[in-house]
This record gives sequence, structure tokens and C-alpha cells, in this order.
Amino acid sequence: MGAMPSPDRFPMNTPHDVLQASEVQALISYLDHEAAPTIVMNTDYEILAANTAYQRQFGAADKPYVGTKCYAMSHHYDRPCDQAGEHCPMRNALATHAPDRVLHIHHTPRGPEHVDVELRPIVDAGHRVVGFVERLQTVRHASAQPSGKGLVGSSPAFNRVLGELRRVAPSDLPVLLLGESGTGKELFARAVHEESARARGPFVVVDCSGLTETLFESELFGYERGAFTGASHRKPGLVETAQGGTLFLDEIGDVPLSMQVKLLRLIESGTYRRVGGVETLQADFRLVAATHKPLREMVENKAFREDLYYRISAFPIRLPPLRERREDIPMLVESLLARSASVTGKRMHLSSAALATLMAHDWPGNIRELRNVLERARLFADDGEIRPDHLHLDVAAPPPPPAEPGDDAGFRDYVRRFKGSRKELATALGMSERSLYRRLKAAALD
Repeated sequence: MGAMPSPDRFPMNTPHDVLQASEVQALISYLDHEAAPTIVMNTDYEILAANTAYQRQFGAADKPYVGTKCYAMSHHYDRPCDQAGEHCPMRNALATHAPDRVLHIHHTPRGPEHVDVELRPIVDAGHRVVGFVERLQTVRHASAQPSGKGLVGSSPAFNRVLGELRRVAPSDLPVLLLGESGTGKELFARAVHEESARARGPFVVVDCSGLTETLFESELFGYERGAFTGASHRKPGLVETAQGGTLFLDEIGDVPLSMQVKLLRLIESGTYRRVGGVETLQADFRLVAATHKPLREMVENKAFREDLYYRISAFPIRLPPLRERREDIPMLVESLLARSASVTGKRMHLSSAALATLMAHDWPGNIRELRNVLERARLFADDGEIRPDHLHLDVAAPPPPPAEPGDDAGFRDYVRRFKGSRKELATALGMSERSLYRRLKAAALD
């Protein structure tokens, strides 16, 4: 985000912590040169004025904003954000006399949208906060309503990730996306790219899983003619293809140890050589990496280089599994069905009972699993309505664990009915896998 006017740029001489109309007009005259929508507020949450960009993007003829409380305008609340369970940047700025920034979902003429809010206090000659300048920027790469493309969500867990992404994207720091399989790592990586200064450059994906050492090196660095059997011509690698853009290393935890040192050298020096070549080439890319593996544990077990780990994890972002953002499921379902309809030409809708079934499922495969379940279900929904029996999901509540360790009958029944791995069973019973193994053996269930 561009620089905002500092609060001390507008030293006010106003008594009684009140902004005068002339001072507000001076601010707006200055802020009209800002491309981003900007408003001026007093300490009672009232919008005093707005620049032209705000009027154009957020204004509506039938909804005057001057004199309106900011929380009523943006959220349709009847109380300040912090009293409605959200973060209020004004409350923090009042206490600290310092800027504050937050990502909120605002009501706009186009419907709910993610908005990056940066608020700065206006301080008078007596060092009292007399008002605020708030700059708003709509997030274009994510949608707070069903969408045919890109990131979709509005849950607190989703908004947290989006806020972190907005902070790091304008920099050139390496980003490490951590999370379970199917959480949308490539979509988030693309969003980092699209919000960066390299957005006009290429976004190049390297799938590190399943690549042998030789194949990984030739794919990443390219090769010269005659470098190996079958190399009949020079081929540029993906590092070269990503010049001026973003290189996304998906499943970086699968990179062979022998190749990690070469990857480290590439990141540290910004140079590389094609396979079979002697010329040193200069790389120019922004690195985004992703993995579902526990890299810290891999470092401890010497399965992943510690120095490489610290190079790629300058800004780690944990992506939430779908079970931590269940509120987003209805929106995701509508988006996925709309995307499917654009390809097949057949529109589907979900029954309320089917939606309840989806909401009750734990989604170990996350959004990828949700997409596959819907794609399969639509093949059975001949009349266009997806019902629970089309989903083929078993979402029955798991049985309660046995109350007492010595309850062998209850333990046997629980084990037989439990659906999951032995590790998951041990977690559900609150014991280690070793203790579980001993108890299974004692109960003749091993």
C-alpha cells in the first residue's frame, strides 16, 4: 500500500478535541490527490468527509455518508466494531496514538467485499487525538461472496490469512505456505503474486513431489544440448521462465536432500547453471514455497536442511483446514457449483439437508475433497438437486470414548466403530500410540 499522510503532517490547533470544518476541508483537498478511497472521521466514529475516490467506490446516492457512523456505513452495525466482536482500529489508535491496520468485510454497493483498512490518528498541538484519516483498499484477488474464480471466504480464519497475505505481498520476502493437502496453496500463492510488484511477470509452478534428482535439476535449471542422452537442444528451466515474476515451489518438503544445497545456492546467490552448461546465469524471481509436511520436524530429523528452511520461511503463513472455516462451506459450494456449470452448462443446487450433511463433515481432504464430492454428486442428481444420498458421505457422530480405562467392553466397541487411523484413535482416547498398542494387545484387538 502507498504511504498515507502522517498524523503530524496535520498538527491541529483545535480546542476540545474537535475538528473544525475548515480543517476537514483542508484534509480533503489534500486527500483528493490520493488514488485510494479515504475518509475523515471524528473520535465519535462519525464520517465528516470523503475524497472523490471514496465517493466513487463506496458512495451511494440513496445512502448519505456524512454524519453517518463508520460502523453503520461499513458493517451495518448499531455499535462499534469492537463491541460486535471485531477488531476496531479506531480503539487501538485512540489508545496508542499510532496507526492501525485491519482487514474487514465491508458492505459496498457491489455487496460484501474484503477491504484493507489503514487508519491514522490526527493529533492536535496538545498531542490529543482529535480525529482520524482512514484509507480503504478493496482486495481484488479474494471474494466475500460466491465467485466463479479465485479465493472465496469470509470466516475469521480466512480473513486472518488474507490479512497476512496483504502485508507480505508488496515486499519481495520469500513466503512459505503451510497447511494440509487441499487447502488451496496454489491459489494463495497466485494471490501473493498478483498483489506484488511482479504481477505483470510470469507465475511459474514447480511441482516438487515425485521428481527425481536428475529430473528436478533439469526442470528447474534447464539443460544444454548434449547434456545427457536425448538432450537434442537447449531447454530453458523454470527458473529462467520465471524471470521477473514469481517461482512457486509446491511441496518443497519433497525436494531431495542432494538437491536442497543447489536450491539454497540459487536462493542465496541468485545464480545458477543449466545442466551441462558452464555459463553462470542470473535469476530474478520472488520465491513462494508450500508444503503439507512438518518442515521443523524434518529439520530436526536431518531430512530437510536447516539453512534452507530459514531461507524459505522468512514469512510463514498457516492456511486453515476447511474444518476451521466451516462458515465458508455454503459460499464455497455455491462457487464450485457455478464453476462446474460454466463448463458443463448444467446448473445444480443443493438441498438444505445436503448442505447440513456437508457442514457436519470433517473434510480431511479439505477444499479438494469438497470439490470432488460435489463433482461426483452432480452425476447422480438427475433433476438438478443434490440431496444427501448423492454425497456418499458418512457423517454420523463418532461414538464417545469409554469412560474408564478398565472398561474393556466399551473400549472394544469404540475401536470397532472408530473410523480413522491408529494415530487418530490414540488422539481421540487421549493416549500415546505406544499405550494404545499395549491396550489393543491386552484386549486381543491387535
